[in-house]
Amino acid sequence: MPLAKAVANRRELEGASALACGGGSERRTRAMARRAAAVRGYRGLRLWAAAALLGCLLGAAAEPASDDATDGPPQRYSPDWASLDSRPLPEWFDAAKVGVFLHWGVFSVPAWGSEWFWWSWKGESRPEYERFVRERFPPGTTYADFAHSFTALDFRPDDWARLFEQAGARYVVLTTKHHEGFTNWGSSVSWNWNSVDTGPHRDLVGDLGDALRKRNISYGLYHSLFEWFNPLYLQDKNNHFKTQQFVEEKTLPELYELVLRYKPDLIWSDGEWEAPDTYWNSTSFLAWLYNDSPVKDTVVVNDRWGINCSCHHGGYYNCQDKYKPGTLPNHKWEMCSSIDKHSWGYRSSMQIEDLLETSSIIRELVETVSYGGNYLLNVGPTKEGVIVPIFQERLMALGAWLGINGEAIYETKPWKTQKENASESVWYTSKGTTVYAIFLTWPEESVLKLASPEPTLSAQVTMLGFSSPLKWQKFHEKGMAIILPSLSPLQLPMQNAWTLKLVGVS
Repeated sequence: MPLAKAVANRRELEGASALACGGGSERRTRAMARRAAAVRGYRGLRLWAAAALLGCLLGAAAEPASDDATDGPPQRYSPDWASLDSRPLPEWFDAAKVGVFLHWGVFSVPAWGSEWFWWSWKGESRPEYERFVRERFPPGTTYADFAHSFTALDFRPDDWARLFEQAGARYVVLTTKHHEGFTNWGSSVSWNWNSVDTGPHRDLVGDLGDALRKRNISYGLYHSLFEWFNPLYLQDKNNHFKTQQFVEEKTLPELYELVLRYKPDLIWSDGEWEAPDTYWNSTSFLAWLYNDSPVKDTVVVNDRWGINCSCHHGGYYNCQDKYKPGTLPNHKWEMCSSIDKHSWGYRSSMQIEDLLETSSIIRELVETVSYGGNYLLNVGPTKEGVIVPIFQERLMALGAWLGINGEAIYETKPWKTQKENASESVWYTSKGTTVYAIFLTWPEESVLKLASPEPTLSAQVTMLGFSSPLKWQKFHEKGMAIILPSLSPLQLPMQNAWTLKLVGVS
């Protein structure tokens, strides 16, 4: 682009943003545009200025610390992975440990197969999906027709928030847009394919966020970078991702809008796997997020920002669905799991054997936290906005267990040993000098033998949920044999796993 035209374009965008913000914010928006032009060139400038404009309209753009800051040094984080990956992870995320994941969208209407219903039906043309639609819906039904039945009539965000609080969740991640492209807020770039223009006719993202923040539960927003059948995306794909029309007109405007409007604590990115991060402009967006967004100091992001980014770049790693590292990673990570083992979205055809038992949920949680991860447990609400009773029961059971054993989960760190001598039944966490041994099977003769902790003469052992100290004796040269309470199973504080608190061990 010739220099004169580039300067003219920049001035035009600066002026438009400043006009929208009002004279008092003119210096701010022009400074943002200058920084964008220096780092990203005109294409990045256009997106950056659009973000500034949207921020002004929403009253959410970040003010600089002073007038001097507008002409100060360059951004702290530059749009490259070496710089972005150096950002410390906000402490709240590691402390939280437990979250609830929600997959909710138009796919909740057919409620069959999985949340990938549209792709299975039209992308893969699987005959069982063709038959399902033919037998249950009028002739000529399209996927878009399902949106009218996505009513959310029974969606009570305060009830959801109370349930998640009772489940022990410290953060909740809602699907704002899955690969189908339907947005659960009134997206400015998803006309007539969003929850305000059709279906529920309400801002689902905003309503849930308001309810969660009343209870001090952190709010995460899942967002799919790509859309299966969006013509702009398919055009870019056919061009081998050398063009970015879909990114510029859909993906990035949505991300900026979500951040500026809802100020999320976490962005859970997905749908990145077909294109490199350079196509998605991921590093440019994250540089803005970390430097100038209204959540720049607190927001957390995952690792799904382009081909080969997973498990390599991002605030924390979730690598792949239901990821289990098997050893202690050297980077913060998250394991996302689903109560329905075969789907993330609600399925009306699910059977009881398709669901994780409470004992399995607690086992996954304990193993994950022992290896330094967070545990994000998914449920799929119905099209009406109901979290079905069996999902509620599992969440409440998890919360009951955490009500007694949460001290060994929240705000803990991995110990020097994660599990007892390669056993799958005893796992460790720590908090300062205190060590927690969580055992999943009650031992024979009510004596738990631990080889890893080395007790001092003043070592003390208690069981969470049980008031009296427990007796112990040396086990071999360094370990401990702990005498558990002589109680019937019905008298035990919990039935799925138990925690010993060890003080005075090395």
